[in-house]
Amino acid sequence: MSEHHEEMTKTTPMQVVIATVGGLVAPLIAIFLIIQLVLGIQATHVGEDADGAQARAVAERIKPVGEVKVVDASAPKVEKSGEEVFNAVCTACHTSGALGAPKHGNKGDWAKRIGQGYDTLVKNAINGIRAMPARGGAAGLSDAELARAVAYMANSAGANFSAK
Repeated sequence: MSEHHEEMTKTTPMQVVIATVGGLVAPLIAIFLIIQLVLGIQATHVGEDADGAQARAVAERIKPVGEVKVVDASAPKVEKSGEEVFNAVCTACHTSGALGAPKHGNKGDWAKRIGQGYDTLVKNAINGIRAMPARGGAAGLSDAELARAVAYMANSAGANFSAK
C-alpha cells in the first residue's frame, strides 16, 4: 500500500507545467477583465467637450468674489416703489413670517397692526421694532420708500393706506 501511495503522490513534469500555467493565466485574465471594466466606465464619463467643461470649471473657481459698482455721487437718486422695496428688502422676513414678522397678504397677521394706524407702522419701520431692525436692515432706504413699502404690505392685507 505504501508503494501505491508513493506512485500516486509523484508529480510529473506535465503536471508542474499545467499547474504553473493555470496559476499564472487565471490571475492575468482577471486583471485583464478588471482593466477593461475600468476603461469602459471611464469612456462613459468623458464627454465630447471635456476641455470646455474643464475651462468652465477653472473660470468658476477663479472668478472675482465681489464687484465694484461705480456710481456718480451727484446723480439723482431714483426712488423705489413700495413693491420694489418689498421685493428687495422686506420679502426675506415678511414672506415666510420669520421671527414673528406678519406675513405679506395675511389679513390675520396684519389686522392688529393696521389698527395702530399708518403713521405708527411707518415709525416702527423706520426705527425698528422687536426683531425687525431699523429700516428693515437697509440703511440706504429713504423714509418715503419705507412709507411706500408699509402701505404696499398693509394694503395687501386689506388696509387702504396711501403713501405720503
